[in-house]
Amino acid sequence: MKRIGVIALLHESNTFLSEPTTLEHFRCNLLTTGDEVLSTLRGSLHETGGFIDVLDADPDLQPVGLFAARAMPYGPVSADCWDYLKQQLQQQLCTALPLDGLLVAPHGATVAENAADADGDWLEMVRNIVGPEMLICGTLDLHANVSRRMVTACDALFGYRTNPHLDQFQCGQRAAECLASALRTGTRPVTALVQLPLVVNIERQATGEPQGKQLFAAADALEQQQGLIGVSCLYGFPYSDVPEMGASVVAVAESSAAAAQQAANEVARRWWEMRDQFSGQLLSVEDAVMQAQLVRSQRPDLPVGLLDMGDNTGGGSPGDGTLLAHAWRKHGQGRCLAVLADSEAAAMATTAGVGSILQLSVGGRIDPLRHGPPIEDQWTVRWLSDGRFRETQPRHGGYSDFDQGATAVLEGSSGLTVVVTTLRVAPLSLQQILSQKIQPADFAAIILKGVHAPVAAYAPVCSELIRVNTDGATTADLNRLNWSGRRQPLYPLDPLPDWSPDGDCNVP
Repeated sequence: MKRIGVIALLHESNTFLSEPTTLEHFRCNLLTTGDEVLSTLRGSLHETGGFIDVLDADPDLQPVGLFAARAMPYGPVSADCWDYLKQQLQQQLCTALPLDGLLVAPHGATVAENAADADGDWLEMVRNIVGPEMLICGTLDLHANVSRRMVTACDALFGYRTNPHLDQFQCGQRAAECLASALRTGTRPVTALVQLPLVVNIERQATGEPQGKQLFAAADALEQQQGLIGVSCLYGFPYSDVPEMGASVVAVAESSAAAAQQAANEVARRWWEMRDQFSGQLLSVEDAVMQAQLVRSQRPDLPVGLLDMGDNTGGGSPGDGTLLAHAWRKHGQGRCLAVLADSEAAAMATTAGVGSILQLSVGGRIDPLRHGPPIEDQWTVRWLSDGRFRETQPRHGGYSDFDQGATAVLEGSSGLTVVVTTLRVAPLSLQQILSQKIQPADFAAIILKGVHAPVAAYAPVCSELIRVNTDGATTADLNRLNWSGRRQPLYPLDPLPDWSPDGDCNVP
């Protein structure tokens, strides 16, 4: 049997946050080595679950768990944490050798304090350890800021094709099947990269909307050509202020570098022709509340979902922003529900107990100037729990088990109900509120701390989802961000009348 190592190291790093991601953030989410990698991730909806699924089904291949680490999006990974993660990965890899191949799952938008291109950093280390002959195939998050170091270190890379990310398992399967095929046939896949001088606004990154459907249809059509294995369009993560930030196309061919490059160039040209469709359509807080009132008048049976783009927990934001809650209390009609990460309020409510009435300031603790001041109100504690819940359906991020720590449901005197959590958890699963004995239909509006990640869970229970241009660490108004590390030019932040993938705009 051929032994195939499995590695995953994923973090989406928001460089506009001052607080770093530490080792504790990984320990709270996923940090495991050796055989525990397989036992933890086998059967999961994550891409590593897809890796293992293909390897388990092939009698000639044996999965070898090496290293798996993941933390929720937050600030850049601290230098000491990054050094520790790399040291653990290196140790596990060297101990497991010899191997016959590697399956790797970088995120593609990881930034460390001591490694701006952190994914390229660890992938290059792995390649240097195993040498040039070993096959390395892997996956990339749709939000990857793809560097040449990442592509050079791997033989084949496949990006997610959905946002919300519902195809991670299938993406992992594609990478594993590519590796298995190459081992059987003796061929070696080749990968080409085109980095467009284009930043895709987070508001435009839904793959199920017209601009996404059109782009991926062009990529899908090319994939059918003989000799091509995959064509991936990576939207990029605009909150990582690094030279690689931006849109890119990665094409994988069975053996022809020319075919891979031609396919990448063709899709990149098509994308550039569509570039204005990927500029943000921004709706103010006031206009969003007015639009929600109109929708509610037409569909009073279901709540309206207000997507708080500036406090997007899936993009690293703190998740305690109150701008939309204040606006609804002032202008909205009907009950409103929000989930806020506020460990202090959760602890006070837990101590007081169910049925208690408290005068509390809720939310707005991390950065009230950008995300809104705390909400002062008299609150009744309606429910308490340990904050653990499970999701059985494919959801953004491939998560199944969630832990938001001690959690309290607080009902305010002004018609606002807030689920206060100890730990920051993105609204990926409807179970986040159902597990707290909350029914969506009891509310006129639900504030969701995300842009696209909540859609799969909340679209079925909301009459409409409205993306709101709130201020904050993940604001969709990219002109509000203080850039220093990104490359120039990047359309539409910079004037750029024309571009060709055959030109000199690609990042070295």
